[in-house]
Amino acid sequence: MNSLILTILAFAGYLLAYRLYGRFLARKIFKLSAENLMPSHEFEDGVDYVPTKPNIIFGHHFTTIAGLGPIVGPAIGIIWGWLPAFIWVFLGSIFMGAVHDFSTLVVSARNQGKTVGDLTGDLVGPGTRYSFQFLMQLLLFIVLSVFAMIVGVLFELYPEAVFPVWMQIPIAVWLGWMIRKGKNDLLFSIIAVILMYITVIIGLYIPITVPPLLGSSVVTWCVILFIYVFFASTLPVQKLLQPRDYINSHQLLVAIVLMVAGLFVAHPMITAPAINDAAFAAGSDVPDIMPVLFITIACGAISGFHSLASSGTTVKQVDQEKDTLFIGYGGMLWESFLAVLVIMAVAGGLGLGLEKDGQLFTGAEAFKHHYSSWAAFSGIDAKLEAFVIGASNLFQSFGIPPLVGKSMIAVFIISFANTTLDSAARIQRLSLQEIFRDKQGVIRKPMDNRYIATFFVVLAAMVMAFIKPGATGALILWPLFGSLNQLLAALALGIVTIYLYNHKKNILITLLPMIFVLFVTIWAMFKNLIHFWAQQDEILIFLSVLILGLTLILLAGSVKTLFKPRSQVSMEA
Repeated sequence: MNSLILTILAFAGYLLAYRLYGRFLARKIFKLSAENLMPSHEFEDGVDYVPTKPNIIFGHHFTTIAGLGPIVGPAIGIIWGWLPAFIWVFLGSIFMGAVHDFSTLVVSARNQGKTVGDLTGDLVGPGTRYSFQFLMQLLLFIVLSVFAMIVGVLFELYPEAVFPVWMQIPIAVWLGWMIRKGKNDLLFSIIAVILMYITVIIGLYIPITVPPLLGSSVVTWCVILFIYVFFASTLPVQKLLQPRDYINSHQLLVAIVLMVAGLFVAHPMITAPAINDAAFAAGSDVPDIMPVLFITIACGAISGFHSLASSGTTVKQVDQEKDTLFIGYGGMLWESFLAVLVIMAVAGGLGLGLEKDGQLFTGAEAFKHHYSSWAAFSGIDAKLEAFVIGASNLFQSFGIPPLVGKSMIAVFIISFANTTLDSAARIQRLSLQEIFRDKQGVIRKPMDNRYIATFFVVLAAMVMAFIKPGATGALILWPLFGSLNQLLAALALGIVTIYLYNHKKNILITLLPMIFVLFVTIWAMFKNLIHFWAQQDEILIFLSVLILGLTLILLAGSVKTLFKPRSQVSMEA
């Protein structure tokens, strides 16, 4: 199979899905209307609630939900073969992930911009609100702690990326200032991106390292990152978050164009196996494809974190309800297309040349060498290596030197991880403030102060990160992340299902995806629980049982709500 042909077919499929299924959801199911008052106008405060142009908020939303997910997940999931990875990414995003992101954005917008956790209390019952909020806080806590460590590791692996990544901040602040002055946002964002790529070249000549703290430079980076996150997540969104994410969305577009150009020039054959027999062979250390594939590849198909972003920060910046289709459904399809390109870079681009241990591997041998075992993915560098090399091979096909190509990819990856880092801190702070809100809607002191609330969020993540050497403390909880993330996706779809039921709409569009994701996720959680029990890991056993218990409470409340007569269920606008 030719990688270029498959890429073109996938892109055409996404366009068709947006025009047909996406617009069907917008017009027939949710009936988007420009008359509905958006939270960005109702609660405009110049900090979190800021009406924003759709192209700018699309950039923020996309870079928030993307992070490393659509890169790492497919780069690992292809170990079972490119075909199952491609099918899950393509169909999962159209009928599950994009529906999930779009629907949670719309429902939150029609309920005063509340997060899905707070919505649970309104749509299911007050007793379930804190159950969902706890699961949200746990997931965001893991994201904040682990992503700080990951970015620190990436800075250590790619010191040439340090200068351009940090220079994005003053460039973004300048761009935000120019946009607020009424300048053409597209023109000045292009100038900002050009400046950023100039810093990428400069970074090749001035790789930056930091002195170790507590014996590790990763710890040093984590301290710097946590300080940065505190300020970045409390600043008004239009001063840093929006312009920086807008730049990153352009950076993504450049990366996509370059990878597609590489596919056109090199049009490599897919040398990875469609079904990798070695992964299914007796004695292989690769886990069973069911249900692990659906937990490993999350963001490229469906991810619970996306509903937290949709109902956490994005909804508070959307100017008009009609923009939610482009931002929510369209944003997920773009992320899925990125995941397809990652699969093509690994399945085809890697075969153009993999140099290891003084040997050059090409074609199918390159795939076999890199994916020789599941244990080969023990470090973040190994997880990303196949994509970095495959993408730089595609860049090299039309003249970009390997060193420059790898640096561009490294900056691209770290920029997206950084975006997720401070967006997660802002979302967690907003969720924490919701927990401390009384019945009159007033946030109890001292959590009404965004600086104090953010301080508690960042401090907790720091403590978790630093309880083990090398800022690896959060890895204690990392085994829970995959299943917890997908569990939140299923539960968020359940909340939307109840909303649709209350409004006498077709619930199958969210109920069926919810059932599928819930089934594979609980299956994975029970398999994990058996593994934790064998290892006698008391912390993970306790948290797994607690998560399953809270899930049962949420499901019981949801089912009870669905069986109530509609006249007894509170309905929102």
